[in-house]
Amino acid sequence: MIPVYKTPEQKRKFYDGKEWKQLREEAKDRDNHECQECKRNASVGIDTNEYSEKAGRKKIALVVDHIKELEDHPELALEIDNLETLCVRCHNVKHGRVFVPNVNKWAADERW
Repeated sequence: MIPVYKTPEQKRKFYDGKEWKQLREEAKDRDNHECQECKRNASVGIDTNEYSEKAGRKKIALVVDHIKELEDHPELALEIDNLETLCVRCHNVKHGRVFVPNVNKWAADERW
């Protein structure tokens, strides 16, 4: 029986699991800890070892993403050929989470 990953709780349980964590590291090693989307665009996004004081851990620079989405293709959840390493920026763009910084509309105004 193929597991279902529809709810946030089901997904969290999967992503917190030992099998996923091990496979995620294998995928990063296979991809040389480089963003595959950046490489396709003749750029390089690599893992950094920066530490986040706020989070109390290493900053996340790379994620391992399912090419065919987990909730749509649960049978491919632990298939390494369905995984690719992406930088956080490329991952957010892929999933439509593009953040536009607030623009100061007064920045170009004359100051007196």
